[in-house]
Amino acid sequence: MKLNVWNDVEKIRKTSPLIHNITNYVVMNNTANGLLSLGASPIMSHAIDEAVDMTSIVNALVVNIGTLSENWIKAMKISIRTAGLRKIPIVIDPVGAGATQFRTKTAKDLFAITNPTVIRGNASEIMALVDTNIQTKGVDSSHSSNNALQAALSLAKQYKCIVVVSGEIDIITDGTKTIYIENGDKMMPRVTGLGCTATALVAAFCAVNTNYLEACANAMAVMGICGEIAVKTSVGPASLQLNFLDKLYTLTQTEVDSTLRYHE
Repeated sequence: MKLNVWNDVEKIRKTSPLIHNITNYVVMNNTANGLLSLGASPIMSHAIDEAVDMTSIVNALVVNIGTLSENWIKAMKISIRTAGLRKIPIVIDPVGAGATQFRTKTAKDLFAITNPTVIRGNASEIMALVDTNIQTKGVDSSHSSNNALQAALSLAKQYKCIVVVSGEIDIITDGTKTIYIENGDKMMPRVTGLGCTATALVAAFCAVNTNYLEACANAMAVMGICGEIAVKTSVGPASLQLNFLDKLYTLTQTEVDSTLRYHE
């Protein structure tokens, strides 16, 4: 598959898709700024009373289980059900799956409502969704992305969805075809919420490209490319966070074409 990353970037900047985020307290600001910098339009809402109405007007839904509560889970379930009925892309981030039984069960309960469009997580989270013996290190991964390939393939086939495993090399699979994105930098995991930002960007790309395997690969490519370029002018994680947002905003086709590294 030949990726046309820039085509999706231009669509996002032109149409500004509306992305509904039920996400965690830690990353709300980062995620919203990431979407805005890319050119999308974020909504951050977790109220049960407006879940149906809010989900009905958006172009994609992000459900992130980073900070769970009973009412948030109810809102997540309502929004997923609504998005499923309306054929709106659903991107679920099983943050911390494997850390506790509660988190792992919550993720699986959400998947059971309707097949998600995309499941995006780190290697340990993806592996924990398949193997109950996998223990995560809080919300951080204890495994490399390559270790999670078989689990990703299994999840993709089980839920008929795209699975994205982020790591030193990002893995994107539909259970049959697999794309590996090699962009990024080792400093990126030092910035809180960049993984959650990746989930939101995936949703924005899925909002403009119904070839969801390609859309996810394009999103992760932009994530890695912007991080890789931003690191060059950063002295540490704080400046990387700022420079990453700026690069999402100023990214050019030339930078994409000259920096993109991937294979199948």
